[in-house]
Amino acid sequence: MDQNQTRPKVEIFSDGACSGNPGPGGWGTILRFRTKDAVHEKELSGGEAHTTNNRMELSAVIAGLRALKMPCDVTLTTDSKYVVDSIQKGWVYSWKKKGWIKSDKKPALNVDLWEELLPLLAMHQVSFVWVKGHAGHPENERCDHLAVAQRTRFSD
Repeated sequence: MDQNQTRPKVEIFSDGACSGNPGPGGWGTILRFRTKDAVHEKELSGGEAHTTNNRMELSAVIAGLRALKMPCDVTLTTDSKYVVDSIQKGWVYSWKKKGWIKSDKKPALNVDLWEELLPLLAMHQVSFVWVKGHAGHPENERCDHLAVAQRTRFSD
């Protein structure tokens, strides 16, 4: 992309849900792109039979970023402190540099998902916004609904 061109601006909202930890889980993501004439939205969701809440939170973020067809300026809103803090505080980059070992000398979790996410973060300019979960944020509530619906598919 030419330096003089501006990247498309996209909003992504994401959430994960798990019944038990580990247990059946789901994730939901909303992508929103505004043009001069309209607002375009796309909803994505998925889940797994045996997973954790943090894996579902990461999966939602990855799915949203992976759906973008070109480098974008992204505002990504999530209720996951795990995702936001790991990136904004630089923990994930330190874990990777140390061979996926955390400062407490324990192995980092969800390395497979972090390895999927890091190249996506390098491709896009992503700003993270943390919101409190289950506090009435409309898009977060919608993502939670999508995630719970997927989680339910995998529940007994």
